Amino acid sequence: MSTTFFLAAQAAQQPSMMPTLIMIIALFVIMWLFMIRPQQQRQKKIREFQNSLAEGTKIITGGGVHGTVKRIDLAANVIEVEVAKGVVIRVDKNYVFADAADSAVANTQK
Repeated sequence: MSTTFFLAAQAAQQPSMMPTLIMIIALFVIMWLFMIRPQQQRQKKIREFQNSLAEGTKIITGGGVHGTVKRIDLAANVIEVEVAKGVVIRVDKNYVFADAADSAVANTQK
């Protein structure tokens, strides 16, 4: 009987796990709101831009190369970009991240 009383007294002194669980859940919600969700929105915006590319669009590639789209090959997922008069390079469509016109406007507003 004394061991049962001792075990019952120990169990009564155990702190609840509920506050810890609430804090962990709150941490994940905060991370999702401030880190994961904005990144997903940026990726969605980039995908929409890549899918809306047309000939003549001024672009910036992932490597920082500025140019104008000359031809789009959807089968190979490649675009041809004119970087200087008569100089055309082939770039994977997934490495086009920005519209050069939007970038120029953003730089003048700083």
